[in-house]
Amino acid sequence: MEENFEKHVQERAVLVGLNADCFTKEQTATDETLEELEALLETAGGFCTGKILQNRHTPDSHSFIGEGKAQEVKMLVEFTQSTMVVFDNELSPGNIRALEEIIGVTVLDRSALILDIFAQRAKTKEGRLQVELAQYKYLLPRLAGMGLSLSRQGGGIGTRGPGETKLESDRRHIRERINRLETELEQVRKVRAVQRERRMKNSVPVVAIVGYTNAGKSTLLNQLTGAGIPANNRLFDTLDTTSRVLTVSDNLDVILSDTVGFIAKLPHHLVNAFHATLEELEYADLLLHVIDASDPNREEHIEVVDKLIDKLAKPGTPVLKCYNKADLVSRVDLPTGDDVVAISAKQGRGMENLLQSIERMLGHARHHVLLLLPYSMGGMVDSLHKNAKVNNVEYTGDGIEIDTILDDILYGRLRDYVKKEL
Repeated sequence: MEENFEKHVQERAVLVGLNADCFTKEQTATDETLEELEALLETAGGFCTGKILQNRHTPDSHSFIGEGKAQEVKMLVEFTQSTMVVFDNELSPGNIRALEEIIGVTVLDRSALILDIFAQRAKTKEGRLQVELAQYKYLLPRLAGMGLSLSRQGGGIGTRGPGETKLESDRRHIRERINRLETELEQVRKVRAVQRERRMKNSVPVVAIVGYTNAGKSTLLNQLTGAGIPANNRLFDTLDTTSRVLTVSDNLDVILSDTVGFIAKLPHHLVNAFHATLEELEYADLLLHVIDASDPNREEHIEVVDKLIDKLAKPGTPVLKCYNKADLVSRVDLPTGDDVVAISAKQGRGMENLLQSIERMLGHARHHVLLLLPYSMGGMVDSLHKNAKVNNVEYTGDGIEIDTILDDILYGRLRDYVKKEL
């Protein structure tokens, strides 16, 4: 009985995409991107009643897909008793208004649907600020074209976040709100910068988990740290950065940070609005790129993540490619190499190999230094022999001089005792 009621209250949506000759790969819709749109719709709590993919040389300036195809969509909406239409492409305010007049139900585009999911998923103050900022930036240029979408009440898909009364305010009010939100987010960044400096003083390296949405990042974080993050089979399930301490070995602890999943055709204004979360990548010592090994669009999704890594991470940051769900594919289908591991986060397989790879990749940086330690730290000599390369030890009147090669972690701990860099 409850299940039937749940289905009854779900938004029923027809999904539409335009594949135009003049579009770039990012702009166009395909059968694969419509499938992903359906997954996004389900994540938002909706139900797909049908899909239409239109091929044209160029989009129609008025109704985007053309009057005839819009009438076809209207017939499908009426036949399936759908409550909205969601486009896989980004629509202009004029397109939305024209389509709503023809079809007679609310029309959303991919960006609006993603924003709706963000609004549902954000839990922390920072996450909510980022969502609200992204919503206002999305809505500001569209105010004149918002028809049914703006007038709807009742909290369905596309109506979460800023309410009608705010959106009907003048543009100046919304711009002021954007400025206030950006100021608040800047404060959040400053607090996190202080936390980051403290971590650097304690010489704890940061490993950021990145990957295409739904690749299994949260499941991996739970497996490694017992973090208790909900790990559901839903797109964008993690929106707020979660950080936990992970003991990699007797000699190494790291901060492991989970990030929001990346997705193809993520509008640039969303990347900008979520920069406060994604800036964790800029300060990471190692990126753990989690890949769904069983994903039929695996290579395309790897490319999406790699492009965002190039844009957001500091140049030269090492990347460990982590093929998750490896138990679902043949080993011959997986690449090999020093920067590749195969795991099953759900089953806990391959964790030891993963930890060894993390330690190896973080140990690449070496510092050749001459240390001068006080005699009270004599026990450190034995520790250095175990955990570093010691070339020479000399006991002098000023203290213990040690010619040694240190990794980043030991260098951070002993920085105050470095007499000179060699």
